[in-house]
Amino acid sequence: MTPRGPAPTGLGPILWPPAPITTHRLVLRPPQPRDRPAFIDLLASPQVHTYLGGPRPRRELERELPATPEQWPGSLVVDLDGTMIGHILLRRANGHRRPAAAGKADLGYLFLPQSWGFGYALEACTAALGWLAHTLPGEPAILTTQTANAPSMRLAAQLGFREVERFHAWGTEQWLGIHTPTTPGRENTTTASD
Repeated sequence: MTPRGPAPTGLGPILWPPAPITTHRLVLRPPQPRDRPAFIDLLASPQVHTYLGGPRPRRELERELPATPEQWPGSLVVDLDGTMIGHILLRRANGHRRPAAAGKADLGYLFLPQSWGFGYALEACTAALGWLAHTLPGEPAILTTQTANAPSMRLAAQLGFREVERFHAWGTEQWLGIHTPTTPGRENTTTASD
């Protein structure tokens, strides 16, 4: 497990990993070795990567993924009853192609297909944004998705992201939204220290 302490998440010197972030049904926590098979399933899934340039070959993932995949500051596993169902990333968008996004906190997420349709993505992303608002009060977050990805567009609206712009990249129309917290806090979330 990664030691706790100020870490270069790109979001600033924050304590990482954070205490587990809990919701009514989920726990957001750092990746662990037991999550490796779920990461392989996630990264090899054609359904998950329909709007992300396609899946990676399973054999390549099995060969190349470390014992604890995606273990860096800003990376959180979405855990349901002790099993990984998704992955959330919070990182600084320093290399973003759009000036409106550059330097802002970037929210990314992937969920295994068997977890779709139950509201887990909304619950987990709400918790992650709540943690961000508590840790870095007033920090806006951005989200980029393809306009053709209707479920992701719905999720962005439910999370309160408002459209900044649409642009063409990777052969299709992209949507860029921003979320600005109105009040600092962690609505609907608790941590192990609460």
